[in-house]
Amino acid sequence: RSPREGAETGRLSTQALPHCPVTHITLSAREMRIVLRLAQTARWLFGWRRRSEAEDLLRHYARTMRRSYGKEERGQPWTPSYGLYLKNSEGKYISPFHDIPLYAVGDKALFNMVVEVPRWTNAKMEIATNVPLNPIKQDVKKDKMRYVANIFPHKGYIWNYGALPQTWEDPFHKDPCTDCGGDNDPIDVCDIGSRVCSCGDVIQVKVLGALALVDEGEMDWKIIAINLEDPEAQMFNDIDDIRKYKPGYLEATLTWFKLYKVPDGKPENQLGFNGEFKDRNFALGVIKSTHQYWQSLICKKTDGGSISCKNVTIHNSPFYCSHKEAETIVLSTPGYVKPNSIPDEVNRWFFLGK
Repeated sequence: RSPREGAETGRLSTQALPHCPVTHITLSAREMRIVLRLAQTARWLFGWRRRSEAEDLLRHYARTMRRSYGKEERGQPWTPSYGLYLKNSEGKYISPFHDIPLYAVGDKALFNMVVEVPRWTNAKMEIATNVPLNPIKQDVKKDKMRYVANIFPHKGYIWNYGALPQTWEDPFHKDPCTDCGGDNDPIDVCDIGSRVCSCGDVIQVKVLGALALVDEGEMDWKIIAINLEDPEAQMFNDIDDIRKYKPGYLEATLTWFKLYKVPDGKPENQLGFNGEFKDRNFALGVIKSTHQYWQSLICKKTDGGSISCKNVTIHNSPFYCSHKEAETIVLSTPGYVKPNSIPDEVNRWFFLGK
């Protein structure tokens, strides 16, 4: 059957995949996951590094099953009025915080990631947790639009940076490893893939590990992942693969997170576990916990304070609203205005080496 038919029925035939040596086999989502596990086990046992047909099939399956999302800009970029709103495949407004599933295509090995800051850019864009429908907005500090400094030899963010939807770092929960409460935001993700994404893109990622950042006394986990669409994604399955295939990237990531606030006059950030990157299984446990905290938040079983939990998909949530109400919220904001230039000072380089 065609990829479209496969997406609609939740099943996929190998006939939809060009150059596949096996034909006339139709796999369900559960069967596909079994095929992937077998392929990964075989590669682990025999040291195979060539991309397997099973992984090609899984990649194709993920593409056909992936939900598509649209974007709508409101207000003027680089000002407080700006907001990037997300839409579902039907063009209805949604919350990127609450309405995009955490797990991609029903597979708990793959995750949806909302890209907030594309690689090599400086504007500190983030899901606005306290604004209805949680548009992506630029952070403001002391009445100034926030831009991340360029720490030599880097320009802006050194990965595509974003968040996992339907997660929440609970400020009332003390992390047992650092004794710090969460930062009150969705959990952050660094995509190490080669593609430079756009703000508001929703991509599917493989989780590889995690870094424990303590930011001004708050626990701020950083999940390390790779875009499933990256041509080298099949080579990466755990944190050590980054050391092997992208030498220096983890060290640069560590330095970046320690120093990125120093040009603003703040001290270096502290790192849990003495700056040790934790592996994939550890990261999956962190994600699972933050998803559970979000479930309590969206069902009002915990106090979310000023967080807006309006959503259009969680019917048992007291914050559920209709698509019509969501549309009214968005249309009440200023229409799009072309941006002015980014200030020249944003391009300044800071040399912080010892």
